Amino acid sequence: MRIALAQVVSTPDPAHNLGLIEDGARRAAAAGARVVVFPEAAMCCFGVPLGPVAEPLDGPWAGRVRAIADAAGVTVVAGMFTPADDGRVHNTLLATGGGVEAAYDKIHLFDAFGFAESRTVAPGSKPVSIVVDEVTVGLATCYDLRFPGLFQELAGNGATVVLVPASWGAGPGKREQWDLLVRARALDSTAFVVACDQADPTTVGRDAGSAPTGIGASLAVGPLGVVLDQLGAEPGLLLVDLAMDEVEQARRAVPVLANRRF
Repeated sequence: MRIALAQVVSTPDPAHNLGLIEDGARRAAAAGARVVVFPEAAMCCFGVPLGPVAEPLDGPWAGRVRAIADAAGVTVVAGMFTPADDGRVHNTLLATGGGVEAAYDKIHLFDAFGFAESRTVAPGSKPVSIVVDEVTVGLATCYDLRFPGLFQELAGNGATVVLVPASWGAGPGKREQWDLLVRARALDSTAFVVACDQADPTTVGRDAGSAPTGIGASLAVGPLGVVLDQLGAEPGLLLVDLAMDEVEQARRAVPVLANRRF
């Protein structure tokens, strides 16, 4: 399976960001990718009020992403914001195209490092997987990386790949934590983990601000924790080919899913 990671810098303008998604989807499809992953908050960057930009899954923004995915002939996974019942929003991954239609609301909210995502974002409650070309693909978002139970739950339900759109916060040690956590979650689940971060906004002349707006370094990791390929801090498109038989081999060699007790 060929997957593309479209590392972009989202702006506060959802209409502008649709152009980034269209460009990334077209380039990914032209390169033979079956799935193209965009970051968390691809609809609108963090650091601005999210309520005014949130739309339901049947709204115009998601509808345009569906049209882009269908035109390109790929499955698109991209972060957006949808209204929650309590006046907050959900931090949602939309997965659409190629016969796929699903959404995942981020379960673990980023109430850490002085940021309180839960103040404006309501948590999801259910793990979500999709199926692409008969491969079960789990969905997770950013701070979810710090919770191995979610990744083992997804793998236990059949996922051999987990996609992780992110908008990783900058700061001392955060790049090291990003690399470590993505690799650790691959080992926990003996699955491929493909993590697509927002590019570092300073690489395109924008202020990073105090919100988690990305550091780049999107990467794909194999089921035994080996980094397959990784981008730098700036925007870019990374193509990775996943040999799915490596998951079966890893699970025979290190049967952590079969041996776990909790």
